Amino acid sequence: MTVTSLGLPAVRQDAAAHPDGMPLGGPLVDTFGRVATDLRVSLTDRCNLRCTYCMPAEGLDWLPGDDLLTLDELTRLLTVAVTRLGITSVRFTGGEPLLYRRLEEVVAATAALRPRPEIALTTNGVGLARRAAGLAAAGLDRVNVSLDTVDPERFAAITRRDRLDEVLAGLAAAGAAGLGPVKVNAVLDPGSGLADAVELLRFCLRYGYQLRIIELMPLDAGHQWRRDATLGADDILTALGEHFTLSADPAPRGSAPAQLWQVDGGPATVGIIASVSHA
Repeated sequence: MTVTSLGLPAVRQDAAAHPDGMPLGGPLVDTFGRVATDLRVSLTDRCNLRCTYCMPAEGLDWLPGDDLLTLDELTRLLTVAVTRLGITSVRFTGGEPLLYRRLEEVVAATAALRPRPEIALTTNGVGLARRAAGLAAAGLDRVNVSLDTVDPERFAAITRRDRLDEVLAGLAAAGAAGLGPVKVNAVLDPGSGLADAVELLRFCLRYGYQLRIIELMPLDAGHQWRRDATLGADDILTALGEHFTLSADPAPRGSAPAQLWQVDGGPATVGIIASVSHA
């Protein structure tokens, strides 16, 4: 398990340390004066998909179980983060967090903290259908599901697994369980991605999901990333603009990573996270 704050490098803790090594309190402030209030918690490095832009086909060497935090250790760190360090939002990720068997327990422990933080989950959706209701009952507020295409053949090619139906069922279950707004995170394939973006947006509009398209970043374990072989935000907007009327969302963006665009006059939006082309 790793515990990291989102997007805030060189974070410092201004308060004094307790004798046991835990900080006594105070906000997490980086060298630019920004205050970190979001915590991203990676529960496992394991995953049941093998997405081409993320992992080699044969997988990786997983961390030994003894190297992972216990539930008690994780709960203690979350307690310190929320009650002493000003964290107001916790997101559980992986790997694939649904592979963490005690996920409902850690969600419930987080929901019991005061002040209660917002609790979110980023998942590939495989197995979500049977756990969405239980996670909502435990205190999960919302969910982001990674889905790069709604075409079964392209899904199998990208993920190296034929499990699209399970992901779609997971999305539906999340919506039924009240884990909204349900967001869909898409990383587009350089070859088919522009067509996939159009179909993904149609799909999300049909079912009331919020689409967020993320530019492919150089984070692949196979080191195959090339800037000239990726789709940028401008390419994506042009392709979507041939089928939808897009206008910049007037709401303040704040620190949100996605630039939002209203679709056909709103209220539906599509977001683009241009981490590479408009860093």
